[in-house]
Amino acid sequence: MLTKELIGQIAQAAGLSKKDAEQLLATTNAVMRENLMAGKAIQLQGLGTLEIKERSARTIVHPRTGERSVIPSKQQLVFRPGSGMKGELKNA
Repeated sequence: MLTKELIGQIAQAAGLSKKDAEQLLATTNAVMRENLMAGKAIQLQGLGTLEIKERSARTIVHPRTGERSVIPSKQQLVFRPGSGMKGELKNA
């Protein structure tokens, strides 16, 4: 789904203008980004949890050359679906 389509659906469902829905989505994104970067997890009721986790460094081996190299640790955005969403995915 494209952002314009999402804005259109939000506007229709909430009875807002597309401009107001676009502003609402932009503000929501900004607040979510700010909280994620501050290390806070975001629980979206009925959907799941977004959080940033540290992925540890690891050693890999190139399959052709056998050369070993280290991939450094990094921060990664992780989504964990909630129990309701997991149930819906099983039945889909």
